[in-house]
Amino acid sequence: MSWWTGGFPASGIPAVAAFAAFLLHLPGNPHYGFFRDELYLIVCGQHPQWGYVDQPALAPLLAAASQVFGPSLVLLRAVPAFFAAGAVYVAARLAAEFGGAAFSQAVAALAVFFAPVLMAFGMKVSPDMVGLWLWPLAVLYLVRVAQGGDPRGWLAVGAAAGVAIHGKYTVVFFLFSLLAGLLLTPTRKLLFTRWFAFGCLTCAVIALPSFLWQAHYGFPQLEMLRNAEHGKNAIVGPFTFLMQQVVLTGMALALVWMAGLAWLLSRPDLRFLAYAFVLLMALMIALHAKHYYPGDVYAYLFAAGAVALEGWTRERRVVRFALTVGIAVMGLLLTPVVMPVLPEPQMVSYTSWLFDHLGVERKTLATEKRREDKLASDWAGMHGWTELAATVARVYQSLPEADRERALIAAQNYGEAAAIDFLGRPYGLPRVISGHNQYFLWGTHGYSGEVTICVGGDCGASMHLFDRCERAAVFTADWVQSEEENLPITVCRGIRKPLSEIWPKVKNYR
Repeated sequence: MSWWTGGFPASGIPAVAAFAAFLLHLPGNPHYGFFRDELYLIVCGQHPQWGYVDQPALAPLLAAASQVFGPSLVLLRAVPAFFAAGAVYVAARLAAEFGGAAFSQAVAALAVFFAPVLMAFGMKVSPDMVGLWLWPLAVLYLVRVAQGGDPRGWLAVGAAAGVAIHGKYTVVFFLFSLLAGLLLTPTRKLLFTRWFAFGCLTCAVIALPSFLWQAHYGFPQLEMLRNAEHGKNAIVGPFTFLMQQVVLTGMALALVWMAGLAWLLSRPDLRFLAYAFVLLMALMIALHAKHYYPGDVYAYLFAAGAVALEGWTRERRVVRFALTVGIAVMGLLLTPVVMPVLPEPQMVSYTSWLFDHLGVERKTLATEKRREDKLASDWAGMHGWTELAATVARVYQSLPEADRERALIAAQNYGEAAAIDFLGRPYGLPRVISGHNQYFLWGTHGYSGEVTICVGGDCGASMHLFDRCERAAVFTADWVQSEEENLPITVCRGIRKPLSEIWPKVKNYR
């Protein structure tokens, strides 16, 4: 009997759905090339620390671990695919924990797999991929405690939360919202046990190294966020932010999590989860967060929505079949927008066609103030890096041997720097320096700067840093981000001040 009738054994659905999600991500993700942030994460992880200027340590370490045998886009993208599979598994388990049978578990798995923001987190390596699995996992353990389970489950909540903090600090706002949601409902009694205190201690002990690293360096991530808000990020109002949430969760698919929100509000024992979502949205709006920051929260709402749909469609097999097909069709329509499965020209055409028919303007989803690329920014950021490393290598190899021995490479941002560092190793290039984020903390590596290959920027022309500079090449490639088009590569000689004296002025945390 089909699972939408409720006759299919439910026990195996979470594992089957997770395995299917992993398999579908594997061939769908490794296209185009390394994303700029992925290259940066790899390079960061190859210099292990408890934290970095703009992120905790877990995503960089996982990214670097996937590349121990050399550059491999397939192995790199297997990492977020694993977290995507974990999210699908936990969503289906949550549906079961909420009292759902086979239909709700399958719908929860489908919705979490196809929701654009969650599929995007599972598509490429980023700090958000960690929360894709661990946010709903913490909720799963919490729901078990709330529904009368062993109070020692707080230890599992604390462990999941602590590890999630090593993924991305945004989870702290989610944990605060969960705590506030509990305090606003009778479920607050769960907080007055020793196991809650032990859970908090577990979370604190696991997360402590990351916060100590940030404290040691003067909380650079806070400085970076302040700088980004006052120049780099596109700030939107509350209504636009909420509309962005609907678009990011798939418009029609968003109806599932909205049903889940209503269902949670109707359940006294689970109402705290609805309050937590509302409070999290309020915090994100107040802090001018980027629209995708709270994205990991939707897994448990999709699970709740699936249970609500199961209850509303009981004994209505045709309706269940139509809902399932509708979710799958809508998901498939949205997939090419968030998974690089189409050639670039077709991707441009398809994205324009889909957004036009949905009545969505691409600029409404922009998170930063920058010129629009021909491709969506994620896709544009996967192009040109191999060619850039090769172009810089040609310039480096054209230098006289005496100059090569003392030459350094300076890049204007971490994307360029990481691409040259990671993809330029076969050419024997020296390490790259940059004032951007973590590269600033890594410093000058002892270079004098007497011979500098400047990638992008003005090579300090406004500061009159060099005696002479000569344009050696201009880099461009198809489909690259607008800021990488016609990128000048300049060789400068005769630095007028010690590089160590100049360095503090080039810091660029944003």
